[in-house]
Amino acid sequence: MHLMALGMFLFEIGTLAYDEMQRKTDWQHARAPRVGARDATQFTGPGDETISLSGAVYAEIADGHVSLDDLRTMADDGEALPLVDGTGTVYGNFVITALDERHAFLMSDGRARRIDFGIDLLRVDDPAAANNA
Repeated sequence: MHLMALGMFLFEIGTLAYDEMQRKTDWQHARAPRVGARDATQFTGPGDETISLSGAVYAEIADGHVSLDDLRTMADDGEALPLVDGTGTVYGNFVITALDERHAFLMSDGRARRIDFGIDLLRVDDPAAANNA
């Protein structure tokens, strides 16, 4: 099991345990065309950094609906939250940009036995540092 916290929300067995993490970081380079040569480039700074977490939650272990609703409420607030893993690595401040869910193995009352989920996060500048600037 991998432990990760987004603000006060813990990704764990009792909420939403993720199976996979994907991280992508971009850097910006302005380009200027040149005749007979490759474009000239100038580094202009960091670009987007995104993290995607995906996994499945099973009705026998946890109520995935509650956890997904909690994340949806957090996303509605639009607040930047620190992302920290179980080893203490701080990834920075992130906002929730997307939440996907797929319900499978439905019971007779329509509840899912398994909910596959994915959450997309976008790194943003530290809101405290922006307020002090």
